[in-house]
Amino acid sequence: MSLRTIIGSMAGALVCASAAGCATEGVKPTDELTKAHTVVEQADKGGNAQRYAAADLQRAHDELADADRADGQRKYSEARYFAQRAEVDADVAVARGNAAEQQKAAADVAQGNSTLQQETQRNQGSQP
Repeated sequence: MSLRTIIGSMAGALVCASAAGCATEGVKPTDELTKAHTVVEQADKGGNAQRYAAADLQRAHDELADADRADGQRKYSEARYFAQRAEVDADVAVARGNAAEQQKAAADVAQGNSTLQQETQRNQGSQP
């Protein structure tokens, strides 16, 4: 066997090995995708995220779509990354939505207290 044949065979083997390695990129991120889909769905159903944190929720949807697309292309590392980001952004949207709802409720209570104080003062002023 000539040196040229040996080098050609080794180069061919390296090309095949690297092509096979790039095609699968490790383990399919099934758990991450499932969890991301669930968390984004829950954020959609809650209502507060849509009302008060629409941008965060939209970002979660976009990243989930990117994760699904990467998964379909067998780019599993990329799919895992986008799925994890989608989950985090959905959690952020829910947290911001809940915080905004709580702030609104606190403002409503404060307004109610102010109205009661005004009524109390008015009633005290009209008594002899």
